[in-house]
Amino acid sequence: MADASNQIKTLVEDIARLLVDKPGEVSVEVLEESGGATALELTVAPDEVGKVIGKQGRTIRSIRNIVDAASRHHSSRYTLEIAEPEIGNQSVPEPQLGNQA
Repeated sequence: MADASNQIKTLVEDIARLLVDKPGEVSVEVLEESGGATALELTVAPDEVGKVIGKQGRTIRSIRNIVDAASRHHSSRYTLEIAEPEIGNQSVPEPQLGNQA
């Protein structure tokens, strides 16, 4: 099973690297199995998430279809999610309540 996970992980990384301008920031993490499926989490640069998602989600849907086909080939099930982009250590200031005179 680990061999299948590595092959599918490499497949997703290769596809994502071809889609983005910063291929060095692409990574895929294999998460724990739950409910018979192994989750893959794709991480790209925060400003390139849209390139992986595509218009109306078509690109990520296509990548998920490829992952599903590869999963069936290995007689297993994988899901693909995109990691939430980290914007850095920016904090949103809390609104000030009360009188500001």
